[in-house]
Amino acid sequence: MQPSAPRYDERLTAPRSWWAITALVALSGGLVLFPLGTVPALGGLIGAGALAAAGVSSYGSARIRVVADSLVAGDARIPVPALGEAEVLDAEEALAWRSYKADPRAFMLLRSYVPTAVRIPVTDPADPTPYVYVSTRDPKALVAALDAVRAG
Repeated sequence: MQPSAPRYDERLTAPRSWWAITALVALSGGLVLFPLGTVPALGGLIGAGALAAAGVSSYGSARIRVVADSLVAGDARIPVPALGEAEVLDAEEALAWRSYKADPRAFMLLRSYVPTAVRIPVTDPADPTPYVYVSTRDPKALVAALDAVRAG
């Protein structure tokens, strides 16, 4: 395996139900402008649909990767040596860590529609971030990839 080849790669895509809601938003845009005529209604349908689709697509485009010696979560690139032992969080623990156990200084890449997560303490003393919280559909595979990077 090449050193730059991803050891773990996941996209936190939005659920199908969100795309159904996008279609309903598009329909609503068309209905709101329907009294003005067919062309404005068609414009409202297309415009509202495009805006809703762009929003859902953008929110569902977050990626989690372990590449070379770094964890890439969204826009953040964190060197694995600056991280402690990763903890797999089941649905109940993940909910606790994104609500009442959460630290406002933590880096969180969370998606409420992904029930499981990984919490990784930041061990770099120069970094005020206490931990990294990452929603993932396969937390065991992410932890295994991080461990593989540590093992060399």
